Parts: sequence; C-alpha cells; structure tokens
Amino acid sequence: MTPPGPDLHGDHWARGARADHAVNVAAGGPPDWLRRLLRQELDGAIRAYPDEAEATAAVAHRHGRSADEVVLLNGAAHGFALIAETLAPRRPVVVHPQFTEPDRALAAAGCAAAPVILGEPWALDPDAIPVDADLVVVGNPTNPTGVLHPRAAIEAIIAPGRTVVVDEAFMDFVGGEANSLAPATDHDDLVVVRSLTKILAVPGLRVGYLLAPSPLAARLRDRRQAWAVNGLALAACAAACHHPARLAPAALRARADRDALAASLAGVPSLRVHPGAAGFVLVEAAGRDGRALAETLRRGHGIAVRPAATFPGLGAGHLRLTARGGDADARLVSALHALLR
Repeated sequence: MTPPGPDLHGDHWARGARADHAVNVAAGGPPDWLRRLLRQELDGAIRAYPDEAEATAAVAHRHGRSADEVVLLNGAAHGFALIAETLAPRRPVVVHPQFTEPDRALAAAGCAAAPVILGEPWALDPDAIPVDADLVVVGNPTNPTGVLHPRAAIEAIIAPGRTVVVDEAFMDFVGGEANSLAPATDHDDLVVVRSLTKILAVPGLRVGYLLAPSPLAARLRDRRQAWAVNGLALAACAAACHHPARLAPAALRARADRDALAASLAGVPSLRVHPGAAGFVLVEAAGRDGRALAETLRRGHGIAVRPAATFPGLGAGHLRLTARGGDADARLVSALHALLR
C-alpha cells in the first residue's frame, strides 16, 4: 500500500472529470428557484453592502431560535475557525473519522486537537471523550462515514466547562431531522454549525451559519471580519430558511439515489458498503489502495471519487462515493466491477 497522500478535498479530484462523485453536494446543481433568485438579486447584491437582518431572522425562525443566537458564516468552515480563535481551548478533541477542517482550524489557532478515533461502525461513545476535554467537535451525520448519531448520545457528552460543537452540514439530507440539535436552547455551551452549501449545491457561494447561546454567539459574531457574508449568499440563506420545504426535493432525491447506489455497490466483488444517512456512500475495497483506485477511475473512466484514507480512523481502501443517480451511478458501479473483479 502507498501512503494516503495529502488530504485533498473532493473538488481537487473532480476537476476535469466527466463524472463527479467526489464532491458531496446534492446532484443536479442549484435548484431552479435558487437560480432565478440569484439572477434577480445580483444587481442589488453587488451594489450594496451586505445586510444580514433578513437572513438572520429567517434562520432563527427556521430553528425556533432567537436572532441573537444566530451567527451567519462564509460557509461552515468559517465557523470552525471562529470557534477556535474565539475560545482558544486548552484541551480540544475532534471525534473521528470526520471532516478534518476543525483540526486544521484548531491547529492554526495554536490549540491543536487530540483525536478521539471511534471504531467501526463509528457510533459515538460518550465514555471515549476525555474527562478534561474543554471543546469537543463531532459531525452528525458524519462526513465521510454517513453515521447519524442519536441526539441523546451527543447530549451525553455535554458537560460543565466544555463546549460541544456539532457539525450538521449534512443534516438537511436527513428526513425529519429528528436527531438535530439545532433547535436545542437548554444547553449553555452547545454550538451547532450548519451549511446550506451541500443541499443547495452551491459550494462556490459559501452559505452557512451557526447556532449558539446568545452570549457565546455575540462573542463569535464580534470575532468576524466586517461584512463576512456576501449579499448573494445572504439572499440564498434567507430564501431557503423562510421556505425550508424547498429543500425537500433535493433531500428526497439524494436519499433515493444513495440507497439505490448502495444496493448496486453491494454486488461489486471485494467491496464493503457502509450504511449512511447523507447523500454519499462510504465503501472499502478490501486489500486495495483507494487512492490508486481513484486515480485509475479518473484516468481510465473519467470518474472522480474521493479517497478516504486521509480521514483519521479509516483505512487505505476506503472511498467516499457521492450518489448522482441514474446512468451516472450505473457507470460508476460498472467501472468498479471492472477494476475489482
């Protein structure tokens, strides 16, 4: 096996590929209603300084929170940097396998995190969290495993003197959001980070926000640069949160495509398929080098997938495959059959 190589985001693998199963946003691109909105808002958004009032009110209303508990973000990754810089934790931990941007943000702020690596099937174990951890970051559902933790398991790691940060970037894909902590107002040190980038398929627009108790939210807002979120992102955020039902078609399609892809992949030799709750599927090619497989898929078939060995706790053979539906997924499965037979 070759070393896992640098931790390259899915967009690196997708550049120039004919079929993108590497970037984990909803299939089909931005919905028509959003395209129309952005065209309508373009002139005003570029002529005036951004005004966050409407988007803030919409987010608050969507989650049953007050406006002073909302912090708008230039994408969810912005939130991890704000949290690291503002809180400067002494003993932060990040629960893995998961998105590694919180680790980068904490390291950049001079407070590198200790990993808590869960064993397969990667269910959150509250007893695995060090007693002295003063900040804990956990994904739900988690990228790239797709694991959806019960709300009660996350609440079990909340403790006095500890801030718990829940990355809910993919919660929009979960029907009913039953395990979301976004509406929770009874915890003094709970931060929920959300992203509309994934469900709206607008990674270039950077649409995110976080929810926190008002004193902590105020500290985080004050840490941002001036006009931190652009006008088009604010318009998209306001429209999506005023009318969350608009997100349902993309979520329903993603879940159906994911389930169909997982069922098809189950017939590929030497490929383990892990269940998940987001719009992607984590697989493991036993005894194979996932990075080499990804390179071969891209070079020989024009198909981009995300090697996952760089996520702490995963192995060399792990790949994250975003479901695209129909012929695109059929070609991916056929190519994997050819390579793993």
